[in-house]
Amino acid sequence: MAQYFEVHPDNPQPRLLKQAVGLLEKGGILAVPTDSSYALVCHLDDKAAADKLRSIRGVDDKHHLTLLCRDLSELASYARVDNAQYRLLKAATPGAYTFILEASKEVPRRVSHPSRKTIGLRVPEHKALQELLALHGSALLATTLIAKDETEPMNDAQEIRERYEHQIAAVIDAGACALEPTTVIDLTGDAPEVIRQGGGDLARVGL
Repeated sequence: MAQYFEVHPDNPQPRLLKQAVGLLEKGGILAVPTDSSYALVCHLDDKAAADKLRSIRGVDDKHHLTLLCRDLSELASYARVDNAQYRLLKAATPGAYTFILEASKEVPRRVSHPSRKTIGLRVPEHKALQELLALHGSALLATTLIAKDETEPMNDAQEIRERYEHQIAAVIDAGACALEPTTVIDLTGDAPEVIRQGGGDLARVGL
C-alpha cells in the first residue's frame, strides 16, 4: 500500500521528504504535487522504475517524459543549450513551462525520444517539490499524472492514493495543485514552437 506523506505547502517537513527520497532510491514511484498538477516521478537511472512509470501512465517510448530540475544550471547539464535558448530558459524558470530540448549524454538514451533524442525539461515553482529535489540531489524523471483513458490530470491526493495504492510507493500531499498543465515549448527548431499553451505565460518568455 502506498505511503502517505502530508507536508506543509510552504514549510514541508524534511523528515517526511527524506523518507520519500528513500523510497525513490529503492525504485519506488511517487505521486508529487507541482505548480501545474500532480505528477508521477522516479529515479532517472532506474530502468525498471521508468518502465513502470510509463506503464502506469499508459504511454509508450515516443511520449516525451520530463526531467524535473532544481534550477537552470541543473537543467542545462541534461540538455544542449545555446545562448539564445539559455536566455529564454532563464526568463521562464522556475515556472509552469516544459521545454523540449536535445538531450545531453547525461540523459539515458532509453528515456529520451527514440528518434529525435529529445527530452522535456522544467524547473517547477513548488516549495515541497523543490525541497524533494534538493534532498534527492539530482533531477527526477516525471510525467503528468493523467489516468489511462482520461484527459484531465489528477489533483486530489486522497483520490490518487486510492486509485494507485498498489502501483506506487507514496503520495506527497501538499494541498491541491493548479489544474492547468504546463506550457510546452519546443526549442529544437530554428525558432521556439509552442506545442501547448498552459499555465506558463507566453509574454514572460517573449512569445
